[in-house]
Amino acid sequence: MTATALSHREKACQSPGSVSLSLSLPLSSLGARAATLMAAVVPVRQRCGSLSPRAQLPPCYYEGYLEKRGPKEKASRRLWTCLCGNSLYFFNNAKDTHYMEKLDLGGFVSLKDDSSRDKNLEAARLILRMKDGETKLTAPNLESRELWKGFLYSIVDLNVPSCLTLLPGQLQMLKEVVDKERSRRRARNPARAPPSPLSVPLVGEIPPCFRPVSRTEAEVLLERHPDCGNMLLRPGRDGCSLAVTTRQDLNGSVFRHYRVTQRDQGGYVIDVENPIPCATLHEVIDALVERTAGTLQPFLLEEPYEENITYVSANDENGERILHTAPTSPLPKAPALPPKQDRWCSSPLSRSPVADRRSRTSSPVPASPTNPMKRLVLSPSPLSQTLNEELKMTLEKRRASQE
Repeated sequence: MTATALSHREKACQSPGSVSLSLSLPLSSLGARAATLMAAVVPVRQRCGSLSPRAQLPPCYYEGYLEKRGPKEKASRRLWTCLCGNSLYFFNNAKDTHYMEKLDLGGFVSLKDDSSRDKNLEAARLILRMKDGETKLTAPNLESRELWKGFLYSIVDLNVPSCLTLLPGQLQMLKEVVDKERSRRRARNPARAPPSPLSVPLVGEIPPCFRPVSRTEAEVLLERHPDCGNMLLRPGRDGCSLAVTTRQDLNGSVFRHYRVTQRDQGGYVIDVENPIPCATLHEVIDALVERTAGTLQPFLLEEPYEENITYVSANDENGERILHTAPTSPLPKAPALPPKQDRWCSSPLSRSPVADRRSRTSSPVPASPTNPMKRLVLSPSPLSQTLNEELKMTLEKRRASQE
């Protein structure tokens, strides 16, 4: 083959924009050129990937397929869902770079399980309630649903939830996600001065509807005990403010959360569109009750008390510990012992009238502990006197019969 034919064949094998390699070079030289070419191409791919729309999203904490049905959608769609920062991003598949929808979790209201049946028996449903409506999500199985709930609660509350059944490794993963999200939010607002820590007032100044619970736990309390009130005061998620959580019924539970900040000059402010200043926390609760015409009522949960006294004791035979209930009626008192008598003094109950008369008519004989026999002779017992009288009567009858 001539040199001209070789040059035409090389041009035919080249694609536009490719790097040409001379076939006349030795194999060792070709390997070196190929390594140089790969080293030049890899950085270009990395730069192109860093400019993709998906790479510009916040850090992704969890992702997977979910079936999504929005408030205005009639059917569910299976979408690749990514929890990036404080938002859910939905893609057609895992390889798409442009998301179809975005759901900001800043309007989060509640998250609860949906017990309705699905054609896929292993699927597990969720109802994500936002301020602008409900979004129904379906996870492939129960384990996946619990993980999604754990990640969503962790991002919304910036705290690892304690109400879920998760493995220690999963809980550690959630803790790392909370730390990353806190760092990301601090980096977004570097110029903002850190708020001063909350100064908790004295016990007497805290309203009885105060509960040291998180946002999620407050919603659970209000939903489980609707008869105890629909408004409670709790610590804020930032640790530097308070919050009021309310619950009302409107085709289901509707939760609202209001921030209550502490002023430097004293007092508190309800952070709404038109801030409401209050001197004390009691006034905060009274202001919300007054502005809602009594619709909101403080949450007062009366904790149950025991009606019987119980105690635990161990069985001497087998060592088993048993819970016992103490008797409700008072225990019977032990009978009182008679007072001690001097053993040298005869009891007044053992003396008979005959002995009394005889003791009065007879001459007094001193009795002492050193001479007990005199006392026994001078003070016979009633039994001995009765026997003497019977014996006397028997002797008289015998004498009369003999005569």
